[in-house]
Amino acid sequence: MRPFRFLADTGEHLDGPGLAAFARRAEAIGYSALMIPDHLSAQHYSPIPFLTAVAAATEKLRVGTFVFNVGLRHPAVLAMDLATVDRLSGGRLEIGLGAGWNKPEHDAIGIPFEPVGTRVDKLTEAVRVFKGCFGEEKFSFDGSHYTITDYDAQPKPVQRPHPPIFIGGGGRRLLTLAGREAQIIGLAPRLTRDAQGLPSLDTPSITLAATEEKIRWVREAAGARFADLELNTYPTGGPMVLTTDTKAEARRRADRLRERTGVQLTVDEVMESPHIFIGSVKELTQKFKNLRAHLGISSFLLDDLETFAPIVEQLSGT
Repeated sequence: MRPFRFLADTGEHLDGPGLAAFARRAEAIGYSALMIPDHLSAQHYSPIPFLTAVAAATEKLRVGTFVFNVGLRHPAVLAMDLATVDRLSGGRLEIGLGAGWNKPEHDAIGIPFEPVGTRVDKLTEAVRVFKGCFGEEKFSFDGSHYTITDYDAQPKPVQRPHPPIFIGGGGRRLLTLAGREAQIIGLAPRLTRDAQGLPSLDTPSITLAATEEKIRWVREAAGARFADLELNTYPTGGPMVLTTDTKAEARRRADRLRERTGVQLTVDEVMESPHIFIGSVKELTQKFKNLRAHLGISSFLLDDLETFAPIVEQLSGT
């Protein structure tokens, strides 16, 4: 079994000294990496300066994105930024990549929000461009979305052949791509569109059965390399909650999900979901162990640095 890795998210804007202190605290607790999402909003920093600042403030903490929207940047230009971060951090970068899902962000700056199939095609090509840029020699690529001609990208990252690539998804096509190309696989819920066209959680996709199906898709795509992959999951449908009345909280969570999505999960489905984390420290510690033992999931993004510190301190690296 792979050792446990726990990923942290700041969850808020911090000034420079505040971010440095937060990052050092995460490192001291035993978190493996500090992650940042990629969104055009007042609630988020730009990822590259953020990652650089965190790396400069820490010694061992890895830094990464959860995840870059490849539709917002040309991959060859982003590859240069990422290789620079990897070099400045001494090889501590993880590259999370996604096809993008937030249409209003695209609309706000005039970048077309293309159909999902086109966005996944673009992500597929972008992964090839990244790997070409990180390679030792000049490369060329002639795709539907990107054209690279005899290009020797510089600088090269410290990690060889490249920093670990994280690709997540809830559907078969994205998870097949992840199984073929990524080193870290994010097992995500599927998103649907509500009556206003906004993203909405596909509630059945957060169940244990749905997660088992996703892992089968990844295994089929990965083949012999499946044993080398790291599987990740994260809280969905509400924050992680420490409680001594787990079943009561599970009923409340199920009711809130039904109010939001119209789908009713049972208490047992909520409690065993790989995307819902409620219970005591002891119960959650055992849940993490069970998810690793039964599904092979060893990487978890947590949504509160201090509340779950006792779990991280106990399990990280074991």
